[in-house]
Amino acid sequence: MNRRDFVAIGIIIILSTLGFLFFNLNRSDGEKVKISVGSKTYGTYSLSENNEIKVKTDSGFNTVIIESGSVFIKDADCRDKYCVNQGKIKNGSIICLPHRLVVEIEKDDSSIDAVAR
Repeated sequence: MNRRDFVAIGIIIILSTLGFLFFNLNRSDGEKVKISVGSKTYGTYSLSENNEIKVKTDSGFNTVIIESGSVFIKDADCRDKYCVNQGKIKNGSIICLPHRLVVEIEKDDSSIDAVAR
């Protein structure tokens, strides 16, 4: 290998790193928060707007907080409080099994940029 080969490999590594950083730093983890109780949707909320949602079910209550692009359960009257202890999330979901509550962060469907046929 000569000097030109090393320069070409270096340029490829730099361009690959820049491309990786560009696509991952500009990526949004999620755009909306969907709250479900059992198999029914309780509500869908924007992740970009701070909000406090009190979810009351037959088995208890949960207080869901949307704040600074993340979501967490502030309070719940379930016995184990696993949902409260999970903390803030920016992607994925929080589940409260005793109340059959699911809080999940989803992409907005209108952001589809291609259609396969």
